[in-house]
Amino acid sequence: MHRLLVVVLDAVVVLVFAVLGRRSHEEGGGLTGIGDTAWPFLIGLLLAHLAIRGSATWRAGLLVWVCTLVVGMVLRQLSGDGTAFSFVLVATGFLGVGLVGWRLLARPLCGLATSDTDRRR
Repeated sequence: MHRLLVVVLDAVVVLVFAVLGRRSHEEGGGLTGIGDTAWPFLIGLLLAHLAIRGSATWRAGLLVWVCTLVVGMVLRQLSGDGTAFSFVLVATGFLGVGLVGWRLLARPLCGLATSDTDRRR
């Protein structure tokens, strides 16, 4: 799978998380509001992608999930945004299902390897 597509799919997961979260709390702000919610997680996502180099394996998805979540929460805390326990739980679940989930679904559909070792065979 092309590296750019992997990055785009992961970014879509983060943006959907931000949109749905803002909508569920009836928060407005349009694109600015979505950006305000999403930016810390997009920074975490970028850092994760520098480490995985575009890998679409589910194991890479685990690293992307953890890095996106942890960096996102740290940046939210440092910037004065909330990191309430319920928000952390929802973010953990949604990002985990999204960032790892699409990779698990894509594997049989696109013939993706389960690991980098499998890909080399």
